[in-house]
Amino acid sequence: MNKDLFSVILMGSSFTAGLVIYLVADFLIRRWDKFISSRKVKIRLTHLRKPLLFLIPALCLVIVMPFTRFEEGIYSIIARILNLWLIASCGFLFIKSVFMAREMILSQYDVEARDNLLARRVYTQIGVISNIIIVGIILLTVSFILMTFPAVRQIGVSLLASAGVLGIVLGFAAQKTLGNIIAGIQIAISQPIRLDDAVVVENEWGWIEEITLTYVVVRIWDLRRLVLPIAYFIEKPFQNWTRTSADIIGSVFLYVDYTVPMEEVRQELYNILEKSPYWDKKVKVLQVTNTTEHTVELRALMSAADSPTAWNLRCEVREKLIEFLQKKHPKSLPRTRVELKKS
Repeated sequence: MNKDLFSVILMGSSFTAGLVIYLVADFLIRRWDKFISSRKVKIRLTHLRKPLLFLIPALCLVIVMPFTRFEEGIYSIIARILNLWLIASCGFLFIKSVFMAREMILSQYDVEARDNLLARRVYTQIGVISNIIIVGIILLTVSFILMTFPAVRQIGVSLLASAGVLGIVLGFAAQKTLGNIIAGIQIAISQPIRLDDAVVVENEWGWIEEITLTYVVVRIWDLRRLVLPIAYFIEKPFQNWTRTSADIIGSVFLYVDYTVPMEEVRQELYNILEKSPYWDKKVKVLQVTNTTEHTVELRALMSAADSPTAWNLRCEVREKLIEFLQKKHPKSLPRTRVELKKS
């Protein structure tokens, strides 16, 4: 039999065997996914289906490659292609494995729960750390691919062995980008912000919607998105209303006349809070916080489980207290007095 024909048949048979092995693995993966679908901790092996489709046939071909009888030139070309295929498939598999591990860890935490401080902390840390690992895997994969080519092998070696020199060169070329990446690592560790934190930045109030290695997306209360470099949260001051817990205290200010019956307004505030579904039954306070030559400043404090609920509670209290004053004590609303004297 012709040597080339024998080699082609051998590689075709190996590739077919790899596809059969993949189909068996794919069947087992789908069965496993159904088995764990009702469990709290979910290891979704379905992330590995696509990488294995490329990796298993490549492994089978690499195994039989030494037994082929191709000419040296053809053999070296096919071997290099298989090496590139195998390296890229391994990188793809490792990246998908990171996604699988991230999903497995995050499945144990419910970020939608009322008391979600721990969940938001874990989501933030795992999100940043997994992104760093994925960038590292991509860098290593590209390095190994470059090392398979003699002409550019030194570049691949440099990416691995000369990280210090490369870091200095890149540091001057991309100081801001690297600074943001380092800031992202700092935020993952120290966590001045977490996903779904209520913050006030650039005089805008909103929630942390997304944290990447280089920027943070803040969802503002009116559904606009404010995109800031991640270093902003390391270098500049900002308000974090949910730093230690999701609970938050809201305030409502009213400006009324000096004749306002304080105790009646205080009692009305208590009645409003008791009937409100937004109040968490922890804090209810009404105080006189300032006076001017025309009005008295009243501050009502109330607590809620989280910042969106606190916003709704403040709006409700403000509206109902104004309605109460209009109906029961209209003379307690701000007035301007003029005294006329007969000459």
